[in-house]
Amino acid sequence: MTDAVLERRATTGEVVVEAHDLKRHYDIGGGLFGGKGTVKALDGVSFTLEAGKTLAVVGESGCGKSTLARLVTMIEEPTEGTLKIDGIEVTQSTAELRRKMQIVFQNPYGSLNPRQKIGAILEEPLLINTDDNAATRREKAISMMERVGLRAEHYERYPHMFSGGQRQRIAIARALMLNPKILVLDEPVSALDVSIQAQVLNILMDLQAEFGLAYLFISHDLSVVKHIADDIMVMYLGKPVETGPADEVFDHPRHPYTGALLSATPTADPFHEKQRIRLEGELPSPLDPPPGCSFNPRCWRATEKCVREEPPLFDWGLQCHACFHPLPDEPGEWGGS
Repeated sequence: MTDAVLERRATTGEVVVEAHDLKRHYDIGGGLFGGKGTVKALDGVSFTLEAGKTLAVVGESGCGKSTLARLVTMIEEPTEGTLKIDGIEVTQSTAELRRKMQIVFQNPYGSLNPRQKIGAILEEPLLINTDDNAATRREKAISMMERVGLRAEHYERYPHMFSGGQRQRIAIARALMLNPKILVLDEPVSALDVSIQAQVLNILMDLQAEFGLAYLFISHDLSVVKHIADDIMVMYLGKPVETGPADEVFDHPRHPYTGALLSATPTADPFHEKQRIRLEGELPSPLDPPPGCSFNPRCWRATEKCVREEPPLFDWGLQCHACFHPLPDEPGEWGGS
């Protein structure tokens, strides 16, 4: 997102995450017969996230979504660029700053200790980070369980005694025990049945309204993103290719990659006709990205200019897109197959 667009979209909301030209590169060896190389997992990401808002980061596997999540949660440090959490640079991170940021993982069973009871799992962050006594910790744990739709009698049960949806509720409750300002939700409903997904998403939206939480929502499923996101950042090969308010991106996508993703999103209306755009080929390797626009080998609108030059993020009202040949307003004029 460019500075000009950020200025136009400025509001009175409290900015809790601010990233500018964020990069994360990994140096790798080529093995016995190969040379060294650099994987540009994240290669220039800028965004702001306000309290009470949801920024959805979408794209195929390998686009850099999870790398961004690791940087924002301070699991890893950026190679270049600046990242501020609640106005403080992550290079100055403290235990207090880390408590403001929590993460909910994709697999709710893998993120819960199978040998601990639910009460102990929820109380553990309080035991480590606060001076609360046992009675206070128990009271807070049961209160949070009820907020996510669990009952007090679940306190003494083990993770294997719950369904997938219930486990994810437990993971969400644990993430909220220290009253964070920001939650990073890394594919939080992709492992759940569709009916359960809706329940968990509703809980997340209710909690956001109650606590004023900011969500960084990592997903590949645009049908899920549509119901929860205020803003969207579409990523491809480590870079944002389109950003903007969710309604604008869904109604008027500009980048061909965004259009292709939207064309693959299922709809509940059996009479709705949609042009399906099928992308050819696989996502290129971040170790050896194509020259020019990284999407050009798979793009039906690519020209010689796309092969020679890398497009910047162009301003388009409240949106930005990295494309020399943006999509027209009417889907019937997009082309593709």
